Amino acid sequence: MNDLSQTRLWLMRASFLLLTLVILFFHLLPLETTPRRWAGPDILLCFALAWSMRRPEYVPSPVLAASFLLADLLLQRPPGLWAMLALIGCENFKSRSRSLRDANFAAEWVTAGLIVVAITFANRIIMGLALVDQPSLALSLSELAMTLLFYPAVVAITHFAMGVRKAAAGELDALGNRV
Repeated sequence: MNDLSQTRLWLMRASFLLLTLVILFFHLLPLETTPRRWAGPDILLCFALAWSMRRPEYVPSPVLAASFLLADLLLQRPPGLWAMLALIGCENFKSRSRSLRDANFAAEWVTAGLIVVAITFANRIIMGLALVDQPSLALSLSELAMTLLFYPAVVAITHFAMGVRKAAAGELDALGNRV
């Protein structure tokens, strides 16, 4: 039984990395050649937050850091800035997951929204202090709004299609610790 739990744990960690690669692949496909006036959601951040809330052991810090750093490098963002902020946000969400486990989805959505807003504005402030060229505020706000709107859909996909559900009270993780 313990081997099965360890196998599932590592399988889910690997599947998160695979999910990261799939998201980045579709993000980099040249589907449109003209620039848009709006930005799409940050699906990788949505999945990372959803998995951090439901099963923190599936997305340990090195996996999250590697995923977001790879996204920074491939999407030509300042390397490490968004990765650091997203990692801090996900770890903050992980620390709140136990208290949010019994709460309804609205509380989780509000908490995730606050974290996404904090990450977005911290990113803009740090880039502004470093005098780095940034996208327009309207573009950043559209990405923020789309990310907040897509979070429930990502949670539904995570829950129903991927089987990553909230841990029940008293449930044990793959290492035998209480979740």
